[in-house]
Amino acid sequence: MHSKVGAVGTACFLIFSATPVLGQTAKEWFRDGQAAVARAKKTQPITGKARNVILFVGDGMGVSTVTASRILEGQQRGESGEENLLSFEKFPYTALVKTYTTDMQTPDSAGTMNAMVTGVKTKGWMLGLTARAKFGDVASASGNELTTILDLAERGGLATGIVTTTRLTHATPAALYAHTPDRHWEDDGWIPATARMAGAVDVARQFIEYDVGDGLEVALGGGRGNFRPSSAVDPEDPAVWGHRADGRDLTEEWTKRPRSAYVWNRAGFDAIDPSTTDHLLGLFQPSHMRYEHDRLGDSAGEPSLSEMTAKALDLLARNKKGFFLMVEGGRIDHAHHSTNAYRALVDTIEFAKAVSVAVRKTDRRETLIIVTADHSHVFTIAGYAQRGQPILGIVESADERFNEVLHELNHDAKGKRFSILGYANGPGALCDAPRPVLTNALTTAPDYRQEATVRMAVETHGGEDVPLYADGPQAHLFRGVIEQNVIFHVMVDALGLKAPAPP
Repeated sequence: MHSKVGAVGTACFLIFSATPVLGQTAKEWFRDGQAAVARAKKTQPITGKARNVILFVGDGMGVSTVTASRILEGQQRGESGEENLLSFEKFPYTALVKTYTTDMQTPDSAGTMNAMVTGVKTKGWMLGLTARAKFGDVASASGNELTTILDLAERGGLATGIVTTTRLTHATPAALYAHTPDRHWEDDGWIPATARMAGAVDVARQFIEYDVGDGLEVALGGGRGNFRPSSAVDPEDPAVWGHRADGRDLTEEWTKRPRSAYVWNRAGFDAIDPSTTDHLLGLFQPSHMRYEHDRLGDSAGEPSLSEMTAKALDLLARNKKGFFLMVEGGRIDHAHHSTNAYRALVDTIEFAKAVSVAVRKTDRRETLIIVTADHSHVFTIAGYAQRGQPILGIVESADERFNEVLHELNHDAKGKRFSILGYANGPGALCDAPRPVLTNALTTAPDYRQEATVRMAVETHGGEDVPLYADGPQAHLFRGVIEQNVIFHVMVDALGLKAPAPP
């Protein structure tokens, strides 16, 4: 495995990386446009087989999230922001992905991840099952189990890994290894008694009993409460206990295999030597990991998404046949559900850093990297803010003093300012209460919840297409507008694997 992107592919990778600057002249804009076309003409697809595939999933990372995060990252460096590009936006191949499931116009994360990792569109709220299965019906799951890209990679002798900031048993990571008619059955305590009697097996148990090939080489994320018995006190927080009703400690079971390790804090993570560890499990929180903004305040310490990605790649790279790795920026979604744009964008920026790590540690001639989202959110960028205005701030424009129409458009019907970022629904809605007077100091604060139109306890997903960015072998197969299940088939084709037809 090469430590850097090969020189052969650098020009292709940087096709769209020209960075305009504030105050460019018309001639400079014109020249940069011509240069972009010239670079695009030199793009040559890599048509050989991929040794490795890395699937990055920004949970809830729709187009508006990418745009706002791009601007914020640039502004954090002191730039105007609009001209910036996140790491994966420099990839040469892009597509739009349709996210609906067989039963939902606006989907959940289970149905969308099912499509990406099984090649089949299915229902929402279930994991690893065809649409013939029924939600919550244990008997209906039998005979409807789907094969995942993780299964195929393990059968092919590849190393495999999962990295996420959510619980390892949450929908996106669990879709790779679990088969259940209810995504919420993350541990046995969450399964109704009738379902347990019918033979339902919880997601955490399915994870630890996953025996395809030689099993997962690395799994890093949160959710240790689902792996430990209810009699066990959490090692980080004495007020928290395990969740399992069956008395099993699945973290201990993981370490029974030779050269296997389990870590739960920063010190343990840092001490792991990838060259002497064959199977690594890291569970850094009882539930989800902390948002990137809050991570450094964790008492036991926890690694960032980019650090976990680096560790996983170092371990997986030891396999001469190659590897499959899924990396999820899972808490982008959670911040949006709370209408907290600051944390959603900061987690997206960290997600982009994780992609940068993967680019640095692999050779694009042998590694297919895919960056996409499972679904979008009802997250908007609105108003007529001037260029360089803080993306988390309120809508303002220098021209308002001279332009009566623009002044009217940048205020609500009662003459009050509004923020650039907002939501169509969620807990930020004011209902009948008068809108407050907004200031940049208020709206740029990390804990600020953007205003929403419809009052709801939790903001919802959005149903529009999501972006996909790709580079490496067979990346050129992503083009136009595609169904979400096509992602699986490109990965399988790139790795030279054979996928069985679904039941």
